[in-house]
Amino acid sequence: MIFETERLLIRKLNFNDLKGFHSLESNPNVLKFATGNVKSFEENKNELKDLIRRYQLSYNDFWIYAVVLKENNNFIGTVALVKDGIDDEIGYRFIEAYWKNGFATELCNGLIAYCKQLGIPKLVGYVVDENIASAKILKRLNFKVVKQFISENMQLPETKYELFL
Repeated sequence: MIFETERLLIRKLNFNDLKGFHSLESNPNVLKFATGNVKSFEENKNELKDLIRRYQLSYNDFWIYAVVLKENNNFIGTVALVKDGIDDEIGYRFIEAYWKNGFATELCNGLIAYCKQLGIPKLVGYVVDENIASAKILKRLNFKVVKQFISENMQLPETKYELFL
């Protein structure tokens, strides 16, 4: 386990997560404000293998973890911590059936506490402006707007938020 919150466990991904991972990464609504591109089962299987392989690297700056419910151990999403020492970035995705249950806010609060324990001085998050729910979460958690721009990959207005820990 990496960390936990009241209702969630955050742990390393494993191959048993493939079904849920595919459900997450093949849903256009989930990816609408991320990559916008859904992936096939085979593509998701290969990506999951790669993410699991990264845990073994001596230097890994791209950590993706599973988010599971404590009550039944169901995989419900992923959380990312991309560390570069300057702008350590967070991100999260949830299977659509688990939206609007307060999980994202709970997860972000836990992630902030975890990053403080690691001694990370600052976190950033990038949110496509149309993703009002994620923007509200970051603002509620005292992230401040530092930059607004057009995203390179999706060509949509996006905002960079940061939080000093």
